[in-house]
Amino acid sequence: MKIDFSHITACGECCTGCRKKAEGLCQGCVESDGHCAEWAQSGVCPIHRCTREHSVRFCGLCADFPCEWLVKTVVWRPNAVQELRELADRYRQQEE
Repeated sequence: MKIDFSHITACGECCTGCRKKAEGLCQGCVESDGHCAEWAQSGVCPIHRCTREHSVRFCGLCADFPCEWLVKTVVWRPNAVQELRELADRYRQQEE
């Protein structure tokens, strides 16, 4: 199955089908350029900002992946590193 990576967030989640987005609680990281409601106090999602600073679509594609900062930040997804690694592999396969 081909993945539409234009809907994949910096942390590797997909806004399509997201409950928070569907209920209007979040605009979506991709659509809001990281300025989603959950990160309103700090201005922008720090993970989104980091991927932009590293010029990558999502963390799994970063030369510094996996970094300690990411592991400490994405606490809501215990398997984030493995999932991002697999997502990066799929991305590279689709780009071939």
